[in-house]
Amino acid sequence: MRVAAERANVPCRSQNDERQQRADKQTQLQRKSSQRFARRKQREIQRQKYEKSFSISADLARNFRLLHSFFVQNSHENPVIHTLPNGLTVLALSQKERGVAAFSFLIPAGSASENPAQNGISNLLESTLFCGAQSPDGTPRDARAISDALDALGVERGSGADVEYTTFSGATLGVYLEAALEIYADILRRPTFPLSDFENQKQLALQAIRGLDDAPSRKLMVQLRRSWFESAHRHAAIGTLETVEALQIEQLRVDFARRYCPNGAILALAGNFEWPRLLEKIESLFGDWRGEKRRVEAPRIVEAPLREHVWSEREQVHIALAWRGVAPDDPQNYAYRLANGVLSGGMGARLFSEVREKRGLVYSVSASVSSHRDIGWTTAYAGTTAQRAQETLDVLVAELKKMEQGVAREELERARTKLLTSLVMGEESTRARASSMARDFWILGRVRSLDELETQIGAVTTQDIADFYARNPFENFSVVTLGPRALQCP
Repeated sequence: MRVAAERANVPCRSQNDERQQRADKQTQLQRKSSQRFARRKQREIQRQKYEKSFSISADLARNFRLLHSFFVQNSHENPVIHTLPNGLTVLALSQKERGVAAFSFLIPAGSASENPAQNGISNLLESTLFCGAQSPDGTPRDARAISDALDALGVERGSGADVEYTTFSGATLGVYLEAALEIYADILRRPTFPLSDFENQKQLALQAIRGLDDAPSRKLMVQLRRSWFESAHRHAAIGTLETVEALQIEQLRVDFARRYCPNGAILALAGNFEWPRLLEKIESLFGDWRGEKRRVEAPRIVEAPLREHVWSEREQVHIALAWRGVAPDDPQNYAYRLANGVLSGGMGARLFSEVREKRGLVYSVSASVSSHRDIGWTTAYAGTTAQRAQETLDVLVAELKKMEQGVAREELERARTKLLTSLVMGEESTRARASSMARDFWILGRVRSLDELETQIGAVTTQDIADFYARNPFENFSVVTLGPRALQCP
């Protein structure tokens, strides 16, 4: 009788368990719904606060509302962060509503970690890797076979060496992502370095260096880096004629084995994929990759302001200024970025308006913020004629100093809208999103959410920009010029 009674109670227990599971699930859904409602309410309060706090035009207010709605719709998107035992960090943002998938490899092998006598080897190494590779079973592919294999998958791709790292990125349909990663695993782990292709790539690298004479603005920025940085960050990725000419293929093989390693490398993925399955694929492709990351000295710039002139027989004069800003993780970083937007954020920005439109001094003028780990800086550029070069430098410096007097609310809102718009446009590109995730993690050790970006950018006030300049006045700036005559720095 007792056994029969217990058997009779089994369905009851099962039904009770199912009811409890349904109740728990309903509670979780209600909790998530409440959290989403609270976040929407907070964003609405924040939006209303912005519009009440700033006397902005109706157009700017409408633009802000449109941008705000985008961030609300996409604020839940945060990547999974997974680190393999060998040190390779994988950032994965699954977006199944998209048809494409993108990837971005960030390898900590840039010009700052090169042997100074081999400056330019990172750039040459990046291009040579695509000239030949082999699969794990030893099957070789030459440059044509690699290109054909990627084209067959529809991979839109790009790569390049920089100061701190080298990147390899691509985008294709989600169904082809794993096949594309297989090819890149061969390229990044098992290159063959064919001699004939190496010589061709070397000649192309030398042509690019000689081509700086036909791109004086770029030549000026390369020289500014070499003179302004005291650390190994002074070495431009393009290299020099002397160092690149001296490179031999065996040096590439040795450098590849030394610096292309998983420890410290980043693989960022965004788009249409199943994460658990993709992780298994990544572990099979890169799990047995070995190597330790190289230590690179912290960036350092000159202590005394730099004044340098590069002679050129051309009648055009190119002017570059550089000064220290704040590091990417500094609390004032967003005020710093928006201040630069006021200065050089389009045709309505101060430099374009004051230096070009009102005075007609230049054919090009701009300012941009750059950063490495632990340091941020601004460079300003102007291109003009020899006759108007001194006046251009004087007006440029005066406008930069004038930023310390404060900015108008409408200037700030215009810069804010432009910065948020650039973020929206980046989110529309899966490949751009993967690349920004990799760079975020490299610089900050984390990936910033859209919620954080919108909140931080939206919270900056004109007083915050005033406080930024009070702490970081425009002084101790360096000047490098290129042209027929040196200029007097005001």
